[in-house]
Amino acid sequence: MSNNYELMYILRPDLNEEQITGAVEKYKQLLEANGASEIEIQTKGKKRLAYPIKKNRDGYYVQVNYVSAGKEVAVVERAMRLSEEVIRYLTIKMDTPKAVAEEVEA
Repeated sequence: MSNNYELMYILRPDLNEEQITGAVEKYKQLLEANGASEIEIQTKGKKRLAYPIKKNRDGYYVQVNYVSAGKEVAVVERAMRLSEEVIRYLTIKMDTPKAVAEEVEA
């Protein structure tokens, strides 16, 4: 059974464009290698944080939506936890969209 997931992570503000692009591509390839599909990436840009995280006042926000069986979550979160470039991350399991749920019941 596949589930929809949303991953939001914040990269350090001192990274240049090339490093940011490399980090985004690295996590996308990690998801693909572990079986995730329908990967959608939205870069939100550099924004001010509500409070300092690891002595950073700003961060580069990236949102990733994907479909997977669930094993990818632990793999990607471990890679982010060990990474120096990611200052915060959060993965959320999304509810089944209402239109899809109604089709399944019918």
